[in-house]
Amino acid sequence: MPTKTDEERVPNFGYAGFRLDAPDASVAWNLQRGRSGQNATGDALPHNPTAQTPRRGAPPPPLRVSNPKVLNYLDDRCRVHKETINLCKSVLQRKSIDWISVQRNDMSNPIHDVDLVISVGGDGTLLRASHFLNSSIPVLGVNSDPTCPDEVDELTDEFDARRSTGHLCAATAANFEQILDATLDGSRQPSELSRISVKLNGLQLPTYALNDILVSHPCPASVSRFSFRKRSNTGESSHLINCRSSGLRVATPAGSTAAMLSAGGFVMPISSHELQYMIREPISPRDADKPLLHGLVKQGQHILVVWYNEEGAVYFDGSHVMHSIQHGDTLEISSDAPILKVILPENLLKQGS
Repeated sequence: MPTKTDEERVPNFGYAGFRLDAPDASVAWNLQRGRSGQNATGDALPHNPTAQTPRRGAPPPPLRVSNPKVLNYLDDRCRVHKETINLCKSVLQRKSIDWISVQRNDMSNPIHDVDLVISVGGDGTLLRASHFLNSSIPVLGVNSDPTCPDEVDELTDEFDARRSTGHLCAATAANFEQILDATLDGSRQPSELSRISVKLNGLQLPTYALNDILVSHPCPASVSRFSFRKRSNTGESSHLINCRSSGLRVATPAGSTAAMLSAGGFVMPISSHELQYMIREPISPRDADKPLLHGLVKQGQHILVVWYNEEGAVYFDGSHVMHSIQHGDTLEISSDAPILKVILPENLLKQGS
């Protein structure tokens, strides 16, 4: 267990989540502050040309928030997260389950020898845990602080009151014990979700994406230059497309409701084993290329990418996992990856049936 208590480790702002494994497993929790250059509401901070970059390990600067209602709101969010953490711990302590705790940022090795991973937080916590799981260990997501639509509407003119999405989370604090019992006794079975495999110059990258990957220049204002084609395992391929764009996004069915949908993609059945890809903001594409800028990668197919910028990056499930690429590198992107077993919420189970 961590040497400090939850009360000491979690300040009264930000977002916390944790992960429980059972038996012989671990609990992980995480705190995330606002991104650099933003205040607690997500608004951009004034530019200060004399400001210096904080030293690594230096304490963070104090928050600058003009609206005290924002701080009160964040304090409430932290309180709800901690209450959910304590509730989950209490439930586990009442059952014949062995578990230990591990901080999320300390996770660096694959998880083995556990029967179940329980992620408590939101989809981001579940995605992070998935990067350390093979196809044999199921994960149950608990949304620790679901968004309240009425509150979002009430506060929309003041700040963004949306909380955790929890699209893949089957449980909340209200039904955690019920879902856990159903999982442990076998009446609630995990679903098998596709993940994305990426080979760099023929070598398998160690991370498999549960939501999506983005191949792009590391600077969002720069043009991404690459070529790509779809190719089947039998050798058949589409014609080569040379792209200047904002990058290439590839999503799983689970990730098709996220950035892919926001960019104009479509929702895929959660049980599908195909991938959806889209060229982001293509610059002056040829008419012959347009039908191939957005489509599906079926089982037995992959996308072959050749990168032409001096630098580039492959982002897995957001910005937390990134692999650098350079001019001339090739990427092979497919669904030829270990599945992930996830206890899904009822609405997704109905969608997949």
